[in-house]
Amino acid sequence: MTVRELRNYGGQVLTRVEAGESMTVTRDGAPIARLTPIPQPRLSARALLDRWSTVPPIDVHSLREDLVTVLDLEL
Repeated sequence: MTVRELRNYGGQVLTRVEAGESMTVTRDGAPIARLTPIPQPRLSARALLDRWSTVPPIDVHSLREDLVTVLDLEL
């Protein structure tokens, strides 16, 4: 992307970078900068277990019935 595009569409560019896309900024066709998202910290094992503790249990029979209703399992 050019410096002009960055200036004119800065908010949209940052939204794309925030979503994980990296972009190279050019001036007169030459690359001058790279925009990359800042890595997010990984969750610790304890944090993952805490999150999983609040997930409701899955009724596998109801799930199977729902899948049969929605999908053609005869393929």
